[in-house]
Amino acid sequence: MQDLKAAFEGKKVFVTGHTGFKGSWLLLMLHKLGAEVKAYALAPKYEEDLYNAVNGDALCESVIADLRDKDRLKKEILDFQPDFVFHMAAQALVIDSYQDPLYTYEVNALGTAYVLDALRYMDKAVECVLITTDKVYENLEKNYAYKEDDRIGGFDPYSNSKACCELIIDSYRNSFFPISEHHKHQIGIASVRSGNVIGGGDWSDNRIIPDTVKALSKSESIHVRNPNAVRPWQHVLDPLYGYLKLASLMAGGQTRYYQAYNFGPAEQDMLTVEDLVKVSIDVWGSGEYEAKKDPNAVHEANLLMLDISKAKEELKWHPLYRSQTAIQKSIEWYKASAGDVRAFTLNQIQEYFDEV
Repeated sequence: MQDLKAAFEGKKVFVTGHTGFKGSWLLLMLHKLGAEVKAYALAPKYEEDLYNAVNGDALCESVIADLRDKDRLKKEILDFQPDFVFHMAAQALVIDSYQDPLYTYEVNALGTAYVLDALRYMDKAVECVLITTDKVYENLEKNYAYKEDDRIGGFDPYSNSKACCELIIDSYRNSFFPISEHHKHQIGIASVRSGNVIGGGDWSDNRIIPDTVKALSKSESIHVRNPNAVRPWQHVLDPLYGYLKLASLMAGGQTRYYQAYNFGPAEQDMLTVEDLVKVSIDVWGSGEYEAKKDPNAVHEANLLMLDISKAKEELKWHPLYRSQTAIQKSIEWYKASAGDVRAFTLNQIQEYFDEV
């Protein structure tokens, strides 16, 4: 933690997507590290959202606006003159991307371009970490862990829109922020790919942990639509710590880190959706589930694995929590959510910092 505190204390950090699940955890982490944060996002979607529960407005200068408003976004970034940018704002659900593909592409692809384009007008050093997803790869659903230089693709509109983000990032880095000319523009660009992030405070629809908790809290059977699907489950603190560590290493124009990095669990630490539900029921103390496949369901990948050796070797990062621990800590958060949510969440962050 001390290395991160030295990197971020007193620094100006611009965050997009701060009102979301991962964004709210990042705000709390940056608060602990002593950063000055300005953040830009839509209003929280749900009344019980983590952002409201932890009093997110007290953690940052919050700008509630649409990422597609490129002029407003540019003005807020340039007025703030950040040292770091974390771009997290997105339409982040596969099923929703089938329902509104154009909105998904506008927010994810164009929104990323708008963030990068605003940086063209900065006249100071900025390190920018852009968050995409593990689903950017052309997933052949084989027993293979994808590496950062594997082919970009994406079957569904969400995955494909995030693959578009990676291409946009690469184009801006080559066209406007070439590493060979960093001494002139001083803009550092890196992308990070992680997915199936779980943890307390996620209330999104059609996501396995929130759906599981909602059913358990009502003593209802959990409906599992894809029980045999294998996912790289990881607690939200693992990738967020990786993003922060990457940004801290980028600082000062360390151009060797201006790349793409995967963040996920160890390759041998993979659980099916059914495994996750079983562990959740065990931690909750009661409950039952049933496989309930929808014959009209949209396509979702059954197998996805990431190779994280690059982040381990170059960033000296590794996942602290195994999948089972990640699930346990997530369910424990929901069981405690009737109490002081901010204190409990900060305590989980401090426990992580103490162990990492």
